[in-house]
Amino acid sequence: MTATRPAPRGTGGPRSMGASLLDQVLAETLDPAYARAAEARAARAAAGEPPRPGRRARLASAAVALTMVGAGLLAAVTYDQAASGAQGREDVRAALVGEIEAQSDSTDALAAELEALRAQTAEARDAALAASSEGQRAIEDLDAAEQAAGLVAVTGPGLLVTLANAEAEADADPVGGAAEQDSRGRVQDGDLQLVVNALWASGAEAIAIDGQRLGPTTAIRFAGEAVLVDFRPVANPYEISAIGDPDELRSRFLASPEVGALAAISESFGLRFDFAQEDELSVPAGGVPELRSAVPFAGQPAEAAATATGG
Repeated sequence: MTATRPAPRGTGGPRSMGASLLDQVLAETLDPAYARAAEARAARAAAGEPPRPGRRARLASAAVALTMVGAGLLAAVTYDQAASGAQGREDVRAALVGEIEAQSDSTDALAAELEALRAQTAEARDAALAASSEGQRAIEDLDAAEQAAGLVAVTGPGLLVTLANAEAEADADPVGGAAEQDSRGRVQDGDLQLVVNALWASGAEAIAIDGQRLGPTTAIRFAGEAVLVDFRPVANPYEISAIGDPDELRSRFLASPEVGALAAISESFGLRFDFAQEDELSVPAGGVPELRSAVPFAGQPAEAAATATGG
């Protein structure tokens, strides 16, 4: 029987392999790559070289650069879209302005042609009626009717009344930083109606607003933000020409309570309200109104009468 000696401690075996690995880990606590990087930084610092940015610093710089590039691209795209939109709006506005001007020129040409035809018709009518005394009386009646209807141009002394919107505030931003102008600081259609009615009541023989003759059926009204006189726009400031005796017009006009109320409103909201006596004013002829006739109803059916009386 043979005896076996145990192997001496520290010589070979599994334990010796594990111990050597543990000793290596304990001895080398820093990764070799990190150690080499630290040695390289120390060497550069000793040589006086500036430190190199780390990986995180490089990534941060790259992220900042990409962000700035993206912001620049976004700003460029936004500006381009805004510029194209503004240019598009300007093109549409220019086209509309051109169309309005063309239509206005066409309307003016037609109005001039209509006036010339009216003059020819009046001359032919007067020539035909002047041959007899009855015709001459008809001419006089027609002249009076045309004067009353405002179909004849009139020139003479009178009163010139001016209404204008309140001036914009000095610190108002005309581009877009200020709030909208108070509508009470703008001349309304009711203001013009008030002045016109006061002038008629004061004895005016003919009235025009910005060259638009007023007749018995002429309307003064708002359409959006524009004032229409006989369905044609008039612009601020509004000049109201009234032909008549200047002294009488002035005294009776100023004595009107409606004019006093308008003067108080103008003072409160900054409206311009002026008047002046003029030696000569010109009021153009008005358009021929579209006349409609009504025939009185002689009677009503029995059923309708019973319904109206509640029977």
